[in-house]
Amino acid sequence: MPLTAHTTQSRPEFLPAPARVPPMLAQFLAGVTDGDAASALHGAVAAGLDRLPLPGSGATLARWQALSIAGGHDLSFAKLYEGHTDALAILAELNGPEVAGATWGVWCAEPPGPGVALRMSGNGRYTLSGRKQWCSGAAAISHALVSCRDAAGRRMLAAVSLRQPGVEVTDQGWHAVGMAGSASVDVVFNDAQAVPVGEHESYLTRPGFWLGGAGVAACWYGAARAIGERLLATTHTQAADRNSKADPHRLAHLGSVDIALSGAAALLIDSAAAIDAHPQADHCALALRARLNVEAAATTVLEHVNRALGAGPLCRDAAFARMAADLPVFLCQSHAERDLATLGSQLAKKGASPWAL
Repeated sequence: MPLTAHTTQSRPEFLPAPARVPPMLAQFLAGVTDGDAASALHGAVAAGLDRLPLPGSGATLARWQALSIAGGHDLSFAKLYEGHTDALAILAELNGPEVAGATWGVWCAEPPGPGVALRMSGNGRYTLSGRKQWCSGAAAISHALVSCRDAAGRRMLAAVSLRQPGVEVTDQGWHAVGMAGSASVDVVFNDAQAVPVGEHESYLTRPGFWLGGAGVAACWYGAARAIGERLLATTHTQAADRNSKADPHRLAHLGSVDIALSGAAALLIDSAAAIDAHPQADHCALALRARLNVEAAATTVLEHVNRALGAGPLCRDAAFARMAADLPVFLCQSHAERDLATLGSQLAKKGASPWAL
């Protein structure tokens, strides 16, 4: 059975130019207030706001600006939007199938266990079988790119329609309050028809692998920026009130937020330029440096804003409370000390100092 789209929405006749997507996405999200991440994703796709510049195409910063805007709106939406746009980039890089109007996920987490098997059936078609964990948006999207193993045990990537016999979207595998809107449940495949994408190992060895990983940091940055801007707005209002005495502790917290966000922003801007200058290079160290730097900045921002503003926003502002609960969970997509060790290994192999001005 060929891959088929599962959507009732039509695409616009004229898609926006990729570089125009970030401001158009911001305008679109300004009108989204219901907090339904899946509905927002379908609306963005229907409006053509998923057609971001491909990583390394010369407008990587514009791509990351869109992801940052998504993160600043709602992290569950950002998770689905980033996964969908990453899937489009992967399909373009590996010459995968094109499905008009589809909404995609990228399900490539590999926790311990048997995982998902890709097998060729007697009629020359391929099927997927097994349980996949961490399947964000499974109940709402139409297609997914799934990491799996072939009969020889080699790592593969397969495209699969989720609206077919042999695909069971469970309600299992997610109990966290944070990122609840991403609905990252387990999906069980039972001889579901699929299409291999690329060759074995090509998902991991392609240049775009690390570029996509760096893009996730833009989502984190957008959320951290939104949280920091809450402190900025509150402090500015206090400073503008002549009858209000400046709180030196709050000002110090704001200064710490500025240092964290400005440093992370500068690194993302420089990283995007480096990627566009050498799109086919191995950007492992660059991506890890960006991810770990933004992770640290986001953690710093969250700590200082909560200490500066106290329980008020967490208890009386639903959007802020959701962002504050979502961000630590989303940041756990980082591999923490494992990523630090990988970055250190990359630096040790090269030997040359990367820190000159």
